[in-house]
Amino acid sequence: MWRSLASNALTFLVVAVFVLAGVMLWAQNEYVDKGPLTQAICVEVPRGTTMFKVSKTLEAQGAVSNGSIFRLGADYTNKSQALKAGSYLVAPGASMSEITDVITRGGASTCGTEVVFRIGVTRASVQVREINPASGRYEEKASFNPAEGEAPEVYKAVLNRSDTRYRIALAEGVTSWQITNALKSIDILEGEAEQPAEGALAPDSYEFVPGDSRESVLTRMKEAQELILARAWENRADGLPYATPEEALIMASIVEKETGGDGERGLVASVFVNRLDKGMRLQTDPTVIYGITKGEGTLGRGLRQSELRKATPFNTYVIPALPPTPIANPGRASIEAALNPESTDFIFFVAKTLDPRDGHNFAVTLDEHNRNVAAYRALERANQ
Repeated sequence: MWRSLASNALTFLVVAVFVLAGVMLWAQNEYVDKGPLTQAICVEVPRGTTMFKVSKTLEAQGAVSNGSIFRLGADYTNKSQALKAGSYLVAPGASMSEITDVITRGGASTCGTEVVFRIGVTRASVQVREINPASGRYEEKASFNPAEGEAPEVYKAVLNRSDTRYRIALAEGVTSWQITNALKSIDILEGEAEQPAEGALAPDSYEFVPGDSRESVLTRMKEAQELILARAWENRADGLPYATPEEALIMASIVEKETGGDGERGLVASVFVNRLDKGMRLQTDPTVIYGITKGEGTLGRGLRQSELRKATPFNTYVIPALPPTPIANPGRASIEAALNPESTDFIFFVAKTLDPRDGHNFAVTLDEHNRNVAAYRALERANQ
């Protein structure tokens, strides 16, 4: 009898071991096999949440077939305690293993809402964008000028969401006054902001979180510009008419304000370098305008003859050199163009059409330049 019981128990144990092994193998395959999602979704991981709650969310969204297996797999790979708050894009067919990696890897959110504070040359704006999981692209939900009234409800609603990302985007050619003034209007930043020197800030995109100080944001912009200028100065062409990196930065700011075309920056820089080499005046309107506005907004009208004749430190129709400071914050491309300009004999340039995006006609001689100017004036008259 005892032998029979022992034999039956052993048989049962063997069967149980095989069943358990089979279940484990099945669960392992379920964890790494293709998931049930047929289209991408966004999964939010709130701060302080647990893997249990996330697994329930994933089950409800149809991203995993079995929340228990998902949790067991996360435990087995030591990732249960490694959740990273944010909002993440989960691709169609993502396995439980891949989803676990996405929500525990960390880094910037790949899904959810983004608020972009754009600081442009002519205006500042706030854009609220939300990613479309199906396309993986951000779609605009609202856009407004913070200086022109109350923010829309869409903006107010996303401020309290854990998956909202915040970014400041600086356009090339904005002034330090424009940047500092715009930062003061961003109500989720804190502290005072002292206006940096002109040209000291790098136009780029900067992520931040609510509660960051305005000075910390400005510091990041300054450090970025210092690095760009230092590298460009180290790799500069020979024989340039600049004694210091600061003079190169002044030239870069002029190039930035004279052209918005990436393909023309080196040509425009060559014109001004050639003029300096020949002892000629730069004769560029943007420097005169900066002398009038001090970078505090746009002029909003044409220059008067009296302003072009008046002797000021920024009137390059009068002074035979660079102005004393940059006239804007130039981007990387303009800094590199100023320090590695095209090799040309051009001395003059004028716009090809009334649309600045169409670029310029360049000339070596005054006669050729006068013909280009005459063609441009004819376009002006035809437009009027």
